[in-house]
Amino acid sequence: MTPFELSVMFFLQMAFILAVCRVCGIIFKRLLGQPQVVCEMIAGVLMGPSLMGWMFPEFSAWLFPAESKPILFAVCQVALVLYMFLVGVEFDLDLLKTRKKSAASVSIAGIALPFVLGMGFAYFIAHDNRLFAERTTDLQAMLFLGAAMSITAFPMLARIILEQGLAKTSLGTLVLAAGSIDDAIAWCVLAFVLASFKSEWTIALFALGGGLAFVGVCFYVLRPLLRHLGEQTERTGRISESSLAIVLMLLMLAAWFTDVIQLYAVFGAFVLGVVMPRGKFAQELHRIIFPITTVLLLPTFFTYSGLNTKIGLVNTPELWMLAGIALLVACVGKGFGCYAAARLNGEPHREALAIGTLMNARGLMELIILNIGLQKGIIQPTLFTIMAMMAIITTLMATPLFERIYGTPASRAASGGLPPPLRN
Repeated sequence: MTPFELSVMFFLQMAFILAVCRVCGIIFKRLLGQPQVVCEMIAGVLMGPSLMGWMFPEFSAWLFPAESKPILFAVCQVALVLYMFLVGVEFDLDLLKTRKKSAASVSIAGIALPFVLGMGFAYFIAHDNRLFAERTTDLQAMLFLGAAMSITAFPMLARIILEQGLAKTSLGTLVLAAGSIDDAIAWCVLAFVLASFKSEWTIALFALGGGLAFVGVCFYVLRPLLRHLGEQTERTGRISESSLAIVLMLLMLAAWFTDVIQLYAVFGAFVLGVVMPRGKFAQELHRIIFPITTVLLLPTFFTYSGLNTKIGLVNTPELWMLAGIALLVACVGKGFGCYAAARLNGEPHREALAIGTLMNARGLMELIILNIGLQKGIIQPTLFTIMAMMAIITTLMATPLFERIYGTPASRAASGGLPPPLRN
């Protein structure tokens, strides 16, 4: 296809992607009570070879030709960089101060137990070339799967907490604090894992050293320099075009640098978001960037992930058993680990159950890690599919289980703000 033909096809792809995501949002919101982002995860799988490519192979091949995938991939990278930047902007360090002991314990348990279980699971399947690339060593397979099992869908946690009316409650504060620590640690672990895949340790040290230097520059150089932009926004009540241009330029440079040092662009985006001025400045960034990112750009990432998710590859009883084990390991590691840590820190049984349920959701963050693994040649499409199914199922479970344990907003309002009695 010529560049002109590819650009024409891209616009049609975007229209189709947005239409399917909105229709799925309407259907699955009503049927399952799921947020839009979860519906878009499902829509991405439906548009891939698992359904549309299976039922309408000719149409699928025409709409998503192989030549167009690099364009979709580039748009995906912009979407992820903008999204992870916003996650960093919303990363509230003050939350860590209010419930730091419980949050630290829950987060450490939510990282350590699934990481160990994920490494143990990988130990038994590392030699299976259907799951891991032939060049991936046992240790690399164990580190990657451990990191993939440890991630939490922090952005989705924030959305669920907000929708449930728990943002200012003790439970909401603890979950958000634990989730924020969890994802910060997980991205650091992922940075180490990616560095370990380099053929020479000098490259790995360059990646980790460059990453630490980048974090230092962001916190101790850029953060003070950006403060006046925040002060200007507070005075005027809006972010200027010049300030927005500076922020976006810094964001692209951060993504470029962390890609160059062979970490990943989203790492740079997240760290830069964390050092942005808070208050009105952060609110304006969210108001301007969030709608275009989530409505227009992010669905392309779910579609790109869906095109790589081929449920037909899980075509033997053995592979389905491995998929079940992966789901079990994920739920036991994250759900039970966070529940046990919360109980050990004196949280009531109901709150501990709610914490474990919410922290078990993987969502978009899991898909980001899996796409990195597939792109870097660490895992095979079959393992990508198994883990993507796990991410979708754990995310689908979160809201219904939470409401069964802690009640819906309506039931809590009817009981004076308190959760109703536990249902058996």
